Amino acid sequence: MTYSYRPRGVCSQRMDIELNGSTIESVKVIGGCDGNLQGISRLVAGMDVDEAISRLEGIRCGFKPTSCPDQLAQALKACKAEA
Repeated sequence: MTYSYRPRGVCSQRMDIELNGSTIESVKVIGGCDGNLQGISRLVAGMDVDEAISRLEGIRCGFKPTSCPDQLAQALKACKAEA
């Protein structure tokens, strides 16, 4: 199943997430820090959704209350709620 999420409070504009059950198949992020987000996307590929959420949730970017990794965790939570 493929999900699209619009992050809030960060530079990235959209996150497209492909799940196979509770496993993350792929993540593509539009906008934001390209190299870092490609790295995060590759690291979470093959990871269980709950594991990724526990590792990424709460990470902040500078003085912002959120970050792209935190927004990915929020996106994964939204995916779980839709499934």
